[in-house]
Amino acid sequence: MPPKETAKKTRPASAASAKGRMTTGEATVAALIANGVSTLYALPGVHNDHLLDALYKASNRIRTVHSRHEQGAAYMALGAALATGKPQAYAVVPGPGLLNTGAALLTAYGMNAPVLALIGQIPQAAIGRDLGHLHEIRDQAGIIARLVDYSARIGRPADAPRLVNEAMRAMRRGRQGPAALECAMDIWGRSEPVGKIGAATPDPQPPLDEDALRAAAKLIGSARNPLIVVGGGAIEAAREVTRLSAMLQAPVLAYRRGRGILDSRDPLSVTLPLGHELWKETDAVVAIGTRLLIAMREWGVDDKLKIVRIDSDPDEPERLHKPAAALTGDAKRIVARLLELVPAHNAKRKSRKAEMQERQARLKKRLAVLAPQMAYLDAIRAELPEDGIYVDEVTQIGFAARLSMPVYKPRTFLSPGFQDNLGWGFATALGAQDARPDVPVLSISGDGGFMYTANELSTAVRHRIPLVALVFNNNTFGNVKLIQQVSYGSRHIAVDLANPDFVKFAESFGAAAERARTPDDLRKAIRRGFKRRNGPTLIEIPVGAMPSPWEFIHMPKVRGG
Repeated sequence: MPPKETAKKTRPASAASAKGRMTTGEATVAALIANGVSTLYALPGVHNDHLLDALYKASNRIRTVHSRHEQGAAYMALGAALATGKPQAYAVVPGPGLLNTGAALLTAYGMNAPVLALIGQIPQAAIGRDLGHLHEIRDQAGIIARLVDYSARIGRPADAPRLVNEAMRAMRRGRQGPAALECAMDIWGRSEPVGKIGAATPDPQPPLDEDALRAAAKLIGSARNPLIVVGGGAIEAAREVTRLSAMLQAPVLAYRRGRGILDSRDPLSVTLPLGHELWKETDAVVAIGTRLLIAMREWGVDDKLKIVRIDSDPDEPERLHKPAAALTGDAKRIVARLLELVPAHNAKRKSRKAEMQERQARLKKRLAVLAPQMAYLDAIRAELPEDGIYVDEVTQIGFAARLSMPVYKPRTFLSPGFQDNLGWGFATALGAQDARPDVPVLSISGDGGFMYTANELSTAVRHRIPLVALVFNNNTFGNVKLIQQVSYGSRHIAVDLANPDFVKFAESFGAAAERARTPDDLRKAIRRGFKRRNGPTLIEIPVGAMPSPWEFIHMPKVRGG
């Protein structure tokens, strides 16, 4: 196995930098470093040669992790951003390179992940002229603008630090999200004097609306059966949400990105099925950093339900239903202020611990119909440390995990949000593990989803990324086959797969690999995998058809007409 690449500690600064002149590539790399970016995920190509040369010159300060496909680089940056909460970056060539990263950028947008895409371009003078340059694409800037929150084109070296900083600020502003910077292939290598390069200063926090806060606090405090619903926008407010839940004796509902905001060992921590049961009983909902789509569209809303929306996007609260109160801004600040204001209005409520423990026990019995999935999830949870990171996938095990797997801390359950795109998991998990070498990371995939980025086993071996990757193999697109069975009279089409021997496949790259046929075997295999910290481990689990989880995900309306 090749040695792990580490940043060199003796390489001097480039002569160009020492003289005050820098290429656009050097200025861009320096700005990334100033903003705390320590790794760039990349796939090289002629359009970005000068950028890669600048990365080589700065290799004592920033690592370059190269993937085998552009989607791998982008998904790795996404995983690193989700696992750390900090901006991450990747670089690819234009045209096909950009389009190959489109799914990852779209997912980053849907998950509010601060991912910066550095996209090459054809020669500056030829952009928009339709001359047929290598990788030319009509209106590349227009395509990018539909995938990210902020985009711009770097036109000269002196502009690069400013544009990188603007992208960094934009990614953190309001509802977080990705950004992109284009640069023409002949501009990356152009040089000129560049001023002092520093980190982006964050936008000042707007003042909180005290009148709206007081009105919301009164509404929340006077509720009989409050319910809190959290999404990815509440991750940084986990401590405050936990305190608010205890103060109100309010259950906290999380489905995917909100899992772990309230420790699953707290009986007030609930997932979709119990949330659906509680929805019809509650009189006030505090929705924090969530679109609230499933509850409002599928479970229903009526005049008796008062909703308080807390969101960083001022346009979000009224997209589906006008709330009783809308609080715009950083969730941590807002919930912290509510903790100060609610006690003056808070109704006396008895502890709901015993009640919620009983409800949780009943739900566990209901979920027993998913016994095959639950047995494997129990094995995973038993071996994954509390701060270990689980990376979800669009597979039967994944659907069950969203409903039942205990999650103890925020940012330890990475699930793809509303895009829910098959094949995102393995490469995303590689990025999470690369960015968080201090904790074990485990990914799950079905055989269908894993093959989307299975080539990145090469990247994991080359860069010695110690991810433990589980592949549940039923030789089919299992979810599609289940839908065809239930809804289309078992008229199966385009679902059966021809797979490699996954153990031999992984071993051919130099990865550790084994096969586990039972949950107990899986526990032992995961344990062995976590002990290896010098490269990846793949565990194949042959499985058959599994029970459908959909009755616990898409549930009937309980409020309104």
